[in-house]
Amino acid sequence: MWALRYHNVYGPGMPRDTPYAGVASIFRSALERGEAPRVMEDGRQRRDFVHVRDVARANALALATAAADGALVPANVCSGEPHTVGELAAALAEHAGGPAPSIVGGARPGDVRHVVADPARAVQLLGFRAAVRFADGVAEFAHAPLRGVTTR
Repeated sequence: MWALRYHNVYGPGMPRDTPYAGVASIFRSALERGEAPRVMEDGRQRRDFVHVRDVARANALALATAAADGALVPANVCSGEPHTVGELAAALAEHAGGPAPSIVGGARPGDVRHVVADPARAVQLLGFRAAVRFADGVAEFAHAPLRGVTTR
C-alpha cells in the first residue's frame, strides 16, 4: 500500500478564502480580492510546490503500481525543486496583474522555516517525476478558477 506525501499542492480548483488552504491558495485569494499577498517572515522560507495535475498523475501511478505485500510504502509527491514563498507571491502577483506582495514579518504558530522534499523514491518505485514547471504552473494558477464561495 502506498502512503503518498503531498507537498505544497497548487493549481486550478484550489479552495478560496480559507486559512486552512495552502499558501498558494491564500495568495491567490488575496489577489482575486485586489489585495496584496501577505508574506509572513521574510519571504525566504522554502517550500516544494507541486502542481495538482502532477499530484493526480502520481495518484494514478500509485493505483496502477503494486507496493510490497503488506508494506506501507511512503513516497513524496513533490517537484524536488524548492522555491521561496516570496518567489511564489511575486510570480502570482505579476501574472495576475495585482499588487506586489507585502512582507509582514512574524510567523504562524508552529510553522516550519523550510519544507523541502526528495522525489527519489517516487521516481524509482512509481516512475513519477513532476512535469509541470513552477513558472508555467504559477502563470496558469494566477488566472485559474478557485473553488468555494466567500460569505461575509
